[in-house]
Amino acid sequence: MKRIQYRRYGGPETMKLESFELEPPRQGQVAVKVRFVAINPIDWKVRRGALKMMTGNAFPRAMGSDFSGTVISVGAGVTRFKPGDAVFGLARLKESGALGEAVVTNETFLAKKPDNLPFEDAACLGTPGVTAWNGLVDKAGLKRGQSVFINGCTGAVGEAAVQIARMLGATVSGSCSAEAMPRARDLGVQNIFDYRTTDFSALRDRFDVVYDTAAVMPTATGLHLAGRKGVFLDIDPTPMKFLRALFNRRLKPVVCSPRSDILNGIARAAGDGKLRLRIGEMVSLDQAIPLVTALEKSQKLAGKGLVAIA
Repeated sequence: MKRIQYRRYGGPETMKLESFELEPPRQGQVAVKVRFVAINPIDWKVRRGALKMMTGNAFPRAMGSDFSGTVISVGAGVTRFKPGDAVFGLARLKESGALGEAVVTNETFLAKKPDNLPFEDAACLGTPGVTAWNGLVDKAGLKRGQSVFINGCTGAVGEAAVQIARMLGATVSGSCSAEAMPRARDLGVQNIFDYRTTDFSALRDRFDVVYDTAAVMPTATGLHLAGRKGVFLDIDPTPMKFLRALFNRRLKPVVCSPRSDILNGIARAAGDGKLRLRIGEMVSLDQAIPLVTALEKSQKLAGKGLVAIA
């Protein structure tokens, strides 16, 4: 089998397409033959060593988080999946490995793919959908009739957040580039602001929930837009922000934390046609390294970067 892996933490030059042997799934784990993989910033953040306190120093290490595919085998105690099931979800953070022909992940990191959802669309949903859900549902407890402002509403997490917020009955405003405004309107964003020309710190509007899915909004600005009763969801948590959140309950750092109930909810929404993410470019596995490198160097796509494995 082949997968993209690296033998030291570092830049794009460390990535190689190499042979590997898939380990059998252990207790609570599932082995999946991968069909499609979606690329996310977390992929290169892990490879650079930004999370090495969690991922350790054992090499070689594999690349890739979000994927869709078909179950090969299951470990002891797995009850929700069987060989042949079509699934989507996330690889384990420490081991990663979705950018390859097969991967082993936790049962709780997977959901069954709806029959009417193509494998390529399913692969895009993992990290963006879970992160949006973690913020809006877990952290903010978003309710019908509330107002949401999504900074970066046409990015992957932003698009997922817009659709989940609307599904929950909220009214949605957001920011994006002028070029992306038609896409924001198609998603159902009611009030759209050009992030290049808007001074959000001077905006008079207030929202029940402010979600910075672009990871660029200053905390003071987010809290300003949330007002005295709203909450600010910060997708770029740091130790200092976690500390500050202990003293200010309106600041809520968000970390992507997959669970079965979240992924099942995402699957239902996607199956009902309420949640879809755009695909910007698709390449084969042997062209995945150039695509990851380009995205890491800030190349913009009109949607997700996707790798077709088989």
